[in-house]
Amino acid sequence: MNILIVDDHPLVCNGISSILRLEDEIDSIRQANDIKTALDIMAQQPIDLALVDMRLKNEKGIDFIALARNKYPQCKFMVLSSSAATADFEQALAAGVDGYILKDAFPEDIVYAVKTVLKDRKYFDSAFVEKQNSGEQLAEQPVNILSPREMEVLLCLAEGMSNKKIADKLYISENTVKKHVSRILEKMNFADRTQAALYASQIVNKNAKNGSRNTAD
Repeated sequence: MNILIVDDHPLVCNGISSILRLEDEIDSIRQANDIKTALDIMAQQPIDLALVDMRLKNEKGIDFIALARNKYPQCKFMVLSSSAATADFEQALAAGVDGYILKDAFPEDIVYAVKTVLKDRKYFDSAFVEKQNSGEQLAEQPVNILSPREMEVLLCLAEGMSNKKIADKLYISENTVKKHVSRILEKMNFADRTQAALYASQIVNKNAKNGSRNTAD
């Protein structure tokens, strides 16, 4: 796996690189401090995951993600930022990022986030999960009140799927998907599908961590 870190702070780039170099799954780590350099690197070699800061010097990380996603759709993009602002998080979600983690996260959480995204799953920092749920623990909500089909739709939301993609995957109509999403929001008392997606993402990540611990035991 090839990783690209896009950040205008050399200390951050070197620190993240040092953490990730310890992982056997990662083959190479490249660094860029501006959009042009990052795009040049992606043109030179395939990049599996780009870790991007929201704010670069005189540039925006979101602009890089928008450009790179169109040119290199096989690459995944995760925001690695010091910003916990809701507006930045929502902007990143709108850009279709695969994850968002804060720079002050523990090294093991950063590694886990990277591995999660590389496995085609979404990862969002717990800080945003807590904000979306007004401080309550999402994982403690009664998920068993959902029907099996509603649970399937919820897990699709965790993967960032549109209604059309969910319909195609589950072999149902888009209208049926919309009805399921509405019922999920109503049953779980979620404000919107973003909150539902964060909830489902936390469940998936928690189960994955528990599975890893059980395997290790």
